[in-house]
Amino acid sequence: MRITIVSVLAMTACAGLAFAQDQPRKFTLDELRKGAILYPNQGLPAEDATLQVKKYEGLRTTDVLDAMQAVGLQDRGIMDKTIRPLWRDNTDKVAHRFYGVAFTYRFLPTNKAAAYKMPYDEFRKWHSYWYGNYGGDVFKNVVGPGHAVVIDAQGIENTGFVGSNNTLKWYSQGMTGVVTNGNCRDSDELILERIPVYTKYQGGGTKPGRIENGAINVPVVVGGALVRPGDMVVGDGDGVVVVPREQIDEVAKIAWDIAKGDKAGRKKLYEKTKLPPDATIK
Repeated sequence: MRITIVSVLAMTACAGLAFAQDQPRKFTLDELRKGAILYPNQGLPAEDATLQVKKYEGLRTTDVLDAMQAVGLQDRGIMDKTIRPLWRDNTDKVAHRFYGVAFTYRFLPTNKAAAYKMPYDEFRKWHSYWYGNYGGDVFKNVVGPGHAVVIDAQGIENTGFVGSNNTLKWYSQGMTGVVTNGNCRDSDELILERIPVYTKYQGGGTKPGRIENGAINVPVVVGGALVRPGDMVVGDGDGVVVVPREQIDEVAKIAWDIAKGDKAGRKKLYEKTKLPPDATIK
């Protein structure tokens, strides 16, 4: 009987949380005709993202996944295995690991005419015009410290959505990492720059004639996982996991309890096997 009551209370709490998290807006017919984002969207939080990041720094995706299971979010927020780190640091610094508050972006395939053969000077003008009007980096001055850029490529495979230049620009402004279900280009340079990039493909051409800007800081889907602006994104060698913004604090607290237990257990095994200690057990 006690187990049943506890179960019912737990389910009621989860239902209440879900209700508080997602309360769909009511739209007028005119608003629907003009276009509307139907899924609830609070946009990017105004507060300092680095404060949220500090709660997760040092955790593994496995710690976070186990904590999410403990709060009723089993198998939620896990990106599929096609989203992998572009590079991996094999030292105990695990520098490819990153934590960030999601800053989301969605691109769209264009239906405008592609470039035709023209003199190179004209091509450069056309190329520049496209960037200036359809495919420019509109969020380069908005993304900041503690943000993780999450790009939904909408299945487009002929374009490099991130490269060594724009990614370095965001990184210089405090961005912690990039996740995309599309291509990254200039991958050799990105690896040398040691910027955490998690991607599905490498390569691709520039944006002009291929894609257009779609939406910024709206819910997107990357690797089969829902990512909303303000959610916590954690990436390491095991992949990427997304923590809903409403559960960031609770998941972090439980994840650290799990991580500390793991570190203590492995430390004893390190000593038993005479394995040299590293940063992962400190």
